Amino acid sequence: MITDFQKRVYFLCKKIPKGRVSTYGEISKRLGRGIIGSRAIGNALNKNPYSPVVPCHRVVKSDGSLGGFAKGGRKKIDLLRKEGICVSKGKIIGFNKKIFKL
Repeated sequence: MITDFQKRVYFLCKKIPKGRVSTYGEISKRLGRGIIGSRAIGNALNKNPYSPVVPCHRVVKSDGSLGGFAKGGRKKIDLLRKEGICVSKGKIIGFNKKIFKL
């Protein structure tokens, strides 16, 4: 069963366009949970049954590092690279130019 909270997370995540990323903290902030809720965002995205329609691979940590991905880190990197996002040593290259504010 998908919770109301998960639905809200997926709704915001779906707004992130190809070639851009957002952060767990940004989504948490938009949902009124502050930085503390970032872990809850990650947990909700880990259970995302709508991937890739809900592009949870576009959500990363606030320092530009990748964070987790249910299908594995290699798959997350592959999906991001297909969208034109360069990754090196586990971080988004040019992170500040790729960030999408919700």
